[in-house]
Amino acid sequence: MDTEDRMAVFLDYENLALGARDEGMVFDFGPIADALAVRGRTVVRRAYADWSYFDEDRRALTRHQVELIEMPQRMGASRKNAADIKMVVDAIEMAFEREYISTFVICTGDSDFSPLVHKLRELNKRVIGVGVESSTSRLLPPACDEFLFYERLEGVESGDEPRRRGRRGRRPADGEQVEVAGAEETADERESADTDLTPPPGATAEPLEVRVAQTLAGLAATADAVTASVLKRALLRKDPTFSESDHGFRSFGEVLRHLAERGIVELAAGPAAGDPEVSLPERGQREDTFALLAEIVAEARGPVPLSGLKNRVLKRRPEFSEKALGYRSFLQFCKGAEATGHVVLSWDDDAEDYLVNSPSSS
Repeated sequence: MDTEDRMAVFLDYENLALGARDEGMVFDFGPIADALAVRGRTVVRRAYADWSYFDEDRRALTRHQVELIEMPQRMGASRKNAADIKMVVDAIEMAFEREYISTFVICTGDSDFSPLVHKLRELNKRVIGVGVESSTSRLLPPACDEFLFYERLEGVESGDEPRRRGRRGRRPADGEQVEVAGAEETADERESADTDLTPPPGATAEPLEVRVAQTLAGLAATADAVTASVLKRALLRKDPTFSESDHGFRSFGEVLRHLAERGIVELAAGPAAGDPEVSLPERGQREDTFALLAEIVAEARGPVPLSGLKNRVLKRRPEFSEKALGYRSFLQFCKGAEATGHVVLSWDDDAEDYLVNSPSSS
């Protein structure tokens, strides 16, 4: 039985082309097609724009068998939203009418498409996002099952020094390709909308071994066995932008072999070739972890603020997870260690934080 994913690709072309141009790149659909080829079979490819502004691009897309949906602009007015609305309507219609399509690829960085992503996932469709990193709203990647940044794809050539975003456009002369009227408002609005937003989950510089070990610990708490494919899907659910290539590895299997060599995970034969079972070394019991916490506090030779203590534990034991030990928070874990006599906690009003100390020092 054929179980490969059927994918439908929708391109908000103005957003992608202008985002790439702002970074000094010429947008090419080829790297996106190659990245999707390893994820399933693409059965629909549609791009939405006023193609009178993208003449050369139109020919390149046609060579990649992309259907061009024309959304012309009125003279002296912007109809940018018309292309967005048409794209959303087509995607929802396809989700209901073509049940065999299991994955929707939404190529844009515009947060206005977040409701579409949520609705598609509500309809049990997998959603992959694609966008230029500098012009992608921080709201969009966490909404997707997986998000690919265009400039990180294999085959994308880095451009010149990025130009300032949100520069003012003008009406093009005949045959000239410039920014579409109204595009600068979108960039400016996104700039102001994202200023106060926190980065998406996983965007911090958290060590790879910590992310893998903590995710594995969470899965192991509710499953008898965890395979590499299940672990990879869980990592993508936590951070849709996760990619092993960002850490210098060619495949997820290579990541796991590297971590196994360092003793962070253990690998065993799985139910299918190339999909091994992954587990944590047998050393995660509560008493053992309490002893490690007490050792770290004792080495400090004085009170340790609770807010930075977990990072010290993770440096010594990357797979540490208080949830895997049955605690809802790190504070609750430390209180459990206090109850067994390993450490002593006290509240400090000046620091507005708990201080953790050795029993012999208190």
